[in-house]
Amino acid sequence: MKRVTATLGALALTAGAASAGGIDRSGQSVAAIFETGNYLEFSLGSISPDVSGVATAFSPTPGGASGNMALNYLQLGGALKINIGQNLDAAIIVDQPFGSDVLYPAAPYFLSGSEAVLNTLAVTGLLKYHMPSNISVYGGLRYQTMDANAVVTLVPGYTVQGAADGGVGYVVGVAYEKPDIALRVALTYNSEVKHSLATTEFGVASPDTPITTPQSVNLEFQTGVAADTLVFGSVRWVDWTAFNISPAAYTGLTGDPLVSYSSDTVTYALGVGRKLNDSWSIAASLGYEAPVGGFASNLGPTDGKRSITLAASYTRGNMEITSGVTYADVGDAQTTLVANLPAADFTGNQALGVGVKVGFSF
Repeated sequence: MKRVTATLGALALTAGAASAGGIDRSGQSVAAIFETGNYLEFSLGSISPDVSGVATAFSPTPGGASGNMALNYLQLGGALKINIGQNLDAAIIVDQPFGSDVLYPAAPYFLSGSEAVLNTLAVTGLLKYHMPSNISVYGGLRYQTMDANAVVTLVPGYTVQGAADGGVGYVVGVAYEKPDIALRVALTYNSEVKHSLATTEFGVASPDTPITTPQSVNLEFQTGVAADTLVFGSVRWVDWTAFNISPAAYTGLTGDPLVSYSSDTVTYALGVGRKLNDSWSIAASLGYEAPVGGFASNLGPTDGKRSITLAASYTRGNMEITSGVTYADVGDAQTTLVANLPAADFTGNQALGVGVKVGFSF
């Protein structure tokens, strides 16, 4: 049954393909801390979104098509887990929890030429202590870096650059495990991480821009339901209403933040894994995020999603290779510019992600 759980890793690799709420990308899973013995893994995902819309009569370019404004991107990750005592484990997890890659191509569209890039990299150190009655508690610190820049053509000559900044947060969790039936239920809280980016707007220095990446809660579970068969899933809540990017000059000119969200998101996944033989395991999973309604950001014009992921894992000796593919039907959205009137309709959007993870037990 242990080998079946490896297919879970492919889900995390392609999570970004599901265009989860806000700028969520990695899902901030701590699954590596539950690996048996000592373990090392590396992962790489490639995500190709297709998000386009058409301007409405209430925009400066009625009927203009935006073209695909969501750029392809790579998602990297890694983890090292060490058993350091009879009841104590440690792990270091590296991921890219949040990000954005947006470019409106040349087109008769009111945001043509606008772009936005946001990058993060997080290193999380965890300790897990095994208590009696199959309960374990875990926690640790997360160090996260962030940088960002944007061009908004609706404001003539507007550019903004935010220099890289580091911030510290924390992770705490509790889990219940019964290894004989591959049962595990883990509840993890990820704290917010505060940043203050040295900012340049219109090519000149501006006050630092505070950005706080949101707190979140992950509930992850799995259990064996028959010989060599595993059911697994997750629920993730993210506090997106607390996320806001408001560079001083931009907000002063427009009266609005550059990026904000009106609702939190809850993302669900449910799947099944099957061990075929000593070398091969397979898994499939469905994902869902309910649309929140209202207007979406012009720099992130999606609302909700439905996704399907297929994964396969191959084991040879102490090495395990897991690969997966995710297809997501990205929810329709409307954007606005002024007076709560729809500026554009984004429909028929989708995303495709592929990923591979290589893990070593030692």
